[in-house]
Amino acid sequence: MNPWDQRVFVIAEAGVNHNGDLNLALQLVDAAAEAGCDAVKFQTFNAASLASKSAPMAAYQKRNTQRSESQVDMLARLELSHADHVVVKERSAEKGIMFFSTAFDSASLDFLISIDIPVWKIPSGEITNKPYLKRIAGLCKSVILSTGMATLAEVSDAVDVLLTHGLDRSRLSVLHCTTDYPTQYSHVNLHAMVSLGTALGTTIGYSDHTLGCEIPVAAVALGARVVEKHFTLDRGLDGPDHKASLEPYELKQMVAQIRHVEDALGDGIKRPTAPELASRDVARKSIVAARSIRRGDVLTEDLLTVKRPGMGISPMQWDLVLGRTAVRDYDADEAIEW
Repeated sequence: MNPWDQRVFVIAEAGVNHNGDLNLALQLVDAAAEAGCDAVKFQTFNAASLASKSAPMAAYQKRNTQRSESQVDMLARLELSHADHVVVKERSAEKGIMFFSTAFDSASLDFLISIDIPVWKIPSGEITNKPYLKRIAGLCKSVILSTGMATLAEVSDAVDVLLTHGLDRSRLSVLHCTTDYPTQYSHVNLHAMVSLGTALGTTIGYSDHTLGCEIPVAAVALGARVVEKHFTLDRGLDGPDHKASLEPYELKQMVAQIRHVEDALGDGIKRPTAPELASRDVARKSIVAARSIRRGDVLTEDLLTVKRPGMGISPMQWDLVLGRTAVRDYDADEAIEW
């Protein structure tokens, strides 16, 4: 069973917002559990294996950190050790929240396999990494694929690799994503999420980098079964992702709003609810006498009107009532009878 089969799967993306500090990572687990999220997700990497010495920082990383350094130097400060991961996983189990992480290099992937994470998340940057995709597919677990920076053709190619190498389509959720921190609302293009589902025949979801809660909630209304959102203990902390993250009280609000929308979506069958049925007769109208009518009078439009309650002949039968003869005397406002 996939974690998104029963209800919308809400992932609190801790990412690197622990700043390489185990104690901060554990506090993030606690905050995600307190917010009611289904899972807390981290990022697992070795800086030297992930980026070359010459790899520059992304524009948003420079903007958010106000630093100019190499990626590898920045990433080195954001690593958690393998031992730290085990402690974080144990803390997650204690708090009753799922733990998993994204691997960004082969050794990290091997490590996450060794600790048996339940779900595999493929980040946007690995969508063109065929050897990586093949390994994930062969693990035969639920897979979540982020699609930031990708065209539909590139996403389709990645999905083909996953399906060809062992992943069942029913185990895959494809997340629409815009890789910018924070993402401008005009760059979100939520309808692209729906297009992904139509084109690929997979479960869809949304990985959000906007400010606030409304866009992931809107994604749920459009059919997202997986929602991922970055969060931090404090947006003022130093680091590349804090400024585009929710603080704990906001994360809790987002989860509550998602659950409200999820409840409100219903099963799609148009029918009155039980409270509506209780109010229907009071709110609807019946055909009644507009003034006094005598038995045997021909019922004409000037003798009839429609008023509440709706416990008599429905106004939808108006044309059938016209021309009939009154079966008894009526005072004004009395419901007409056949």
